[in-house]
Amino acid sequence: MPSNAEAPPPPTPLRVPVADSHTHLDMQSGTVEEGLAKAASVGVTTVVQVGCDLKGSRWAAQTALDHDAVHATVALHPNEAPRIVHGDPGGTSQPPGAGGGWSRQGARQPGGDGALDEALAEIDRLAALEQVKGVGETGLDYFRTGPEGKAAQERSFRAHIEIAKRHGKALVIHDRDAHADVLRVLKEEGAPERTVFHCYSGDAAMAEICARAGYYMSFAGNMTFKNAQPLRDALAVAPLELVLVETDAPFLTPAPYRGRPNAPYLIPVTVRAMAAVRGLDEDVLATAISANTARAFDF
Repeated sequence: MPSNAEAPPPPTPLRVPVADSHTHLDMQSGTVEEGLAKAASVGVTTVVQVGCDLKGSRWAAQTALDHDAVHATVALHPNEAPRIVHGDPGGTSQPPGAGGGWSRQGARQPGGDGALDEALAEIDRLAALEQVKGVGETGLDYFRTGPEGKAAQERSFRAHIEIAKRHGKALVIHDRDAHADVLRVLKEEGAPERTVFHCYSGDAAMAEICARAGYYMSFAGNMTFKNAQPLRDALAVAPLELVLVETDAPFLTPAPYRGRPNAPYLIPVTVRAMAAVRGLDEDVLATAISANTARAFDF
């Protein structure tokens, strides 16, 4: 995404306020206050700020403490886990594409399983905070991680599931090119009561599996892309009470603004595209999304 790309214009405000269930304010231009005000002006009155490493998770928790409109999640992104184990700040994670990713470049760490255990202990501590409503984004990402990173990812994922259950927090899943293994681990460990597939990337058949398990499915701007018919098919069959919306900003800007910076104020563009797929009035969909997000994250 070009850093100098012009921000899209604000859309027509939603009549029924909704929440952006997954965003990265720390990677967006401008201040948090400016981003929240711009979002609120179009009916996006709440955001879930997602942590992806220790620094980002601490920042999310502090930002949620400072702003009533922000709720936090904390985690080690799937691409962060093997990076910690191998002591490699740049080799495992690359800038994200569809489905998100993690690209913050950190200082070289000593590595090893002990380093991952220490990082997970800090996530556990943060997860206990009242303003932290979820544990994530965690899960599996096979898009860029080779076989040597899969074991660390799965160990980290299992630990995050345990942390979420012990603290009674939502689990926020990042699943990229790893559908079968994500579902397997959830079944083996026992999913938390509230589990959210961030930037849902499966097809309609997987949506039916998620629906039977009671997993929430959060749809992002990529469901508007021309080649995203499988996502629209999934949205069409997902139970309305399990549907959320997100930006994953600054990534996955919805059409017709693809390639320009995303932010929570663009949620109405995706909501209207989702309403068209479902054949619903946008107010009906927004009302459902608002209730679903509050239920999923217990706020």
